[in-house]
Amino acid sequence: MLDNQKIATFKAAVRGGVIEPTDKGYDEARALYNGMIDKRPRLIARCTSAADVISAVNFGRDNALVIAIRGGGHNGPGFGSCDDGLAIDLSLLKGVRVDPATSTVRVEPGCTQADVDHATHAFGLAVPAGIVGSTGIAGLTLGGGHGYLTRQYGLTIDNLIEADVVLADGRFVTASEKQNADLFWALRGGGGNFGVVTSFAYRAHPVKNVYGGPIFWEIKDAAKVMRFYRDFLAKAPAKLFPFLGLKTVPSAPPFPQEIWGRKICAMISCYDGTQAEGEAAMKPVRDGLPKPIMDGMGMLPFPALQGLFDPLFPKGLQWYWKGDFVKELSDEAIDVHIKQAMLAPSALSLMHLYPIDGAVHRVGTGDTAWSTRDARWSMVIAAIDPDPRKAKDLKKWGRGYWEAIHSFNPGGAYVNFMMDDENDDRLQTTYGPNFKRLTEVKKKYDPKNLFRVNQNIRPAA
Repeated sequence: MLDNQKIATFKAAVRGGVIEPTDKGYDEARALYNGMIDKRPRLIARCTSAADVISAVNFGRDNALVIAIRGGGHNGPGFGSCDDGLAIDLSLLKGVRVDPATSTVRVEPGCTQADVDHATHAFGLAVPAGIVGSTGIAGLTLGGGHGYLTRQYGLTIDNLIEADVVLADGRFVTASEKQNADLFWALRGGGGNFGVVTSFAYRAHPVKNVYGGPIFWEIKDAAKVMRFYRDFLAKAPAKLFPFLGLKTVPSAPPFPQEIWGRKICAMISCYDGTQAEGEAAMKPVRDGLPKPIMDGMGMLPFPALQGLFDPLFPKGLQWYWKGDFVKELSDEAIDVHIKQAMLAPSALSLMHLYPIDGAVHRVGTGDTAWSTRDARWSMVIAAIDPDPRKAKDLKKWGRGYWEAIHSFNPGGAYVNFMMDDENDDRLQTTYGPNFKRLTEVKKKYDPKNLFRVNQNIRPAA
């Protein structure tokens, strides 16, 4: 039981402040990115330093509280909070330091991808990450991280140099290839199972302006586009990252009003180079496919491309998503995709296929916790709408679509595309030959499973 004196002592130890249910601002502080999930933690510790994090971990452990960790707050299943426990909120830890001499970046865990892009862009650099600016960099990294630069430079974890971590016993350690190498291995894809990361160090790469944007085709052309895309990707240059989507044109600017609300097959691409080079890379697409209803590709700063979708997905929407790794995209699977996409319950609901080939395949299965190095895509089915009354329909469609397509796929999925209703078998399949090693690392660094509000890897027996 928590008494007032214990809480008062804890508050004195956390410079960023500790919020209770009776405090003004509690509802705002506990609100999650996914409006479908409503949790009420007993305490919210707003950390501003590693010292605050150490105090919070020690307090939660010593008082037998459930602990949840929130970074940028973009987590789909709501693992950034908990009921009746302690939410350790890292969103105030927003520091980014770029070292242009070494092309490295030190990032604190409350940063979004947009925060990192803003800081690195001034130096003509970028860290390989995702495709949405509001994504929290911490959760994205710990789950693996794939996005516009993946084919060229690998996953986010393939560009991680080291991480500072507060462990379950309150110790502060650094994990890298040379220090606590087993922990560093596990952090690269194993999620938030092993401790609270208080800073990440990344390699950055020369990226400034890119040739990118969306091309939309009528849904009647979707099968043709998807078959072409399947074969084109294997031959596409590594500097080109085209991902494919089945979706609905948003009924809002900057999209032309005459195509609002139309079902489409979309290819959203990024070419890291000049306009002439980008147009040459996309020439087979434009020459080999029917005339699109919109071609929005052009030169733009890399952070602008990263933030392209942010206005469509503000905090508080209803979300339900399911994922799979995809190794083959057969004609039969394409037909199932199109059939299910046509049943989407809302204009924002979608299916995306993100390439995870190229540089990703040059890293060994056992080199990081992320083991599925032979997949070609990471698939997400995302059911999305602002109306809470649609929650049941969103879940039904998301699950139904996934059940219809899952038999075509190998079994595992990107952990950042999993909800809180996944089972242990699914997680074991995702990590494959690395799962047992992950349980051993968990046993070493978190033997009592203090950090369990996540896609949980239990300690080895």
